[in-house]
Amino acid sequence: MRSPRLLTLLACLALGASLLAADLRLAAPLSDHMVLQREKPVAVWGWADAGEAITVAFAGQTKTATAGADGKWTLRLDALPASAEPRTLVVTGKDGRKIAVEDVLVGEVWLGSGQSNMAMSVQSSKDFEAEKAAAKYPLIRHYQEASSPADQPQAEGKGQWRACAPETVGGFSATLYFFGREIHREIGVPVGLINTSVGGTPIESWVAAEVQNSAPATRANFEARTKAHLDFDAAKAAATFEKLVAAWKVASEKAKAAGKEIPRKPIDQVVSRKFKGGPAALYNGKVVNLAPYTLRGMLWYQGEGNAGNPGLYELQLTQLVTSWRKLWQDEVPFAWVQLPNYRDSASESWPRVRESMMKVLALPKTGMAITIDIGDPKDIHPKNKQDVGKRLSYWALATVYDRKVPAISGPLPAGHQVEGDAVRVSFRHGEGLKTRDGTAARGFLLAGADKLWKPAEARLDGTSVVVRSAAVPAPVAARYAWAENPDGNLVNGAGLPATSFRTDTWPDPAAK
Repeated sequence: MRSPRLLTLLACLALGASLLAADLRLAAPLSDHMVLQREKPVAVWGWADAGEAITVAFAGQTKTATAGADGKWTLRLDALPASAEPRTLVVTGKDGRKIAVEDVLVGEVWLGSGQSNMAMSVQSSKDFEAEKAAAKYPLIRHYQEASSPADQPQAEGKGQWRACAPETVGGFSATLYFFGREIHREIGVPVGLINTSVGGTPIESWVAAEVQNSAPATRANFEARTKAHLDFDAAKAAATFEKLVAAWKVASEKAKAAGKEIPRKPIDQVVSRKFKGGPAALYNGKVVNLAPYTLRGMLWYQGEGNAGNPGLYELQLTQLVTSWRKLWQDEVPFAWVQLPNYRDSASESWPRVRESMMKVLALPKTGMAITIDIGDPKDIHPKNKQDVGKRLSYWALATVYDRKVPAISGPLPAGHQVEGDAVRVSFRHGEGLKTRDGTAARGFLLAGADKLWKPAEARLDGTSVVVRSAAVPAPVAARYAWAENPDGNLVNGAGLPATSFRTDTWPDPAAK
């Protein structure tokens, strides 16, 4: 019979062994139910004791690595063909320590990020009950990145993969799911969707501090945002929120009694700050830990949080795309969702953000889904995410997978010239140019040297439009759908809408 002292010693040894075993670990996204990227070398990484030899076995391959002084190890599996067969990835360290990752598929992997419209779930989108019943796609997997913001880059994060089923799809990012479903249906391989997004966040939250500090304009903005973050007075914000909620309750009762729409509830800035952190905090906490998970491409849905400074967004989005590609050391295809139509306002903020997004298409391997016809003027979170996902998929299917689609994009301006009393604008992706409803083209404006904008008529001519206005006999510039909630009806033969655009470079008269 063993003595109590011996039993205690054995228990301590067992505990010590378990603590040692815990030192062997994989990065959070390398976990059960994951999808690995096909046809590219696959990154596998984790942590162990310094100097420890690590072996990774998967799909008939065996690769080795040695943990560095900081305990981190990284290796790459040779490129794998797509496979819907659930298999196990086994990591082995010293003394027989092992990690087994179960139910691993190989297919196409896309990362999605942004603010609330990327975070918006399937259960919040339109036709949820029908979508839920139809969500029988076990080969589509969704990874929800669940880490918090951080002041410094975090090598390790947390999250979970879930296979698509009626009981799980409600929590998936709607934009990512409807995009991934189109890819899965067309390509016929497993699809992994990595979702790292947080509502109400500006792009500054998602770009590394050193990147924002690399250009004078974004450095000044970063410093101002950082100061505001550090100067935040939680007690004052809580008191302000309490007053706003009280006023909102009164306004809601009045609206309800009058049969009008109830106003949106104020945002609790104290709670919001907890999830956003300061500038670069979401990059540090929710992006760095995902690299170098091997991807096919990236998707971005954000911009609402930067409408107050649209002139800077072109540089900011360029920084985000180029720096994320650098972080992954892979020039992956990258597409974003242009801001939709929203609210009846005289502001030029949203069309100018849309313009900035369009300009970033100058970067290689980029695309954009135009959505000014499927937003909701009364809701910043439009429920039609099905068409958002489909339009992103058209770009991906055509440019990444070499598949035939109705059109890669809606019409994008490709140049203009003044022709006497008219301005001719030509378009890319303008094949079959027409109006959505078969009526005369609308949404066009013309201005002369006086910079006074007047409504104009537009005649469709192949892949061009010729714009005239009797009120502007000597035009110098044209605009289309230049409003937050524009009434434009120009589409291409596939029915995809033309983007907001302008031919001038005049400053916004209302800009601060």
